[in-house]
Amino acid sequence: MELAAGIIMGCCALGAGIAMIAGIGPGIGEGNAVAKACEAIGRQPEARSAVTTTMIMGCAVAETTGLYALVIAILLIFVAPGRMVDILKSVL
Repeated sequence: MELAAGIIMGCCALGAGIAMIAGIGPGIGEGNAVAKACEAIGRQPEARSAVTTTMIMGCAVAETTGLYALVIAILLIFVAPGRMVDILKSVL
């Protein structure tokens, strides 16, 4: 019983770590978006407000991926182990 609970907790922690790898994608994507926006503003300064608005909207959408990964990691760390151990106790 205790070994199974330890395995469940370890797997939940491993899953949370894997979920947080998803935070790399938004960071790279937002960095590329800002770089291209700076390049576009440098080439056409009069389009600054349109480029900035579009860039901010794109960064906000890209950031949601990282936030979803954070929520899943928090659930895997704090909620899932307790629920899984309760299910294990009810089965055994």
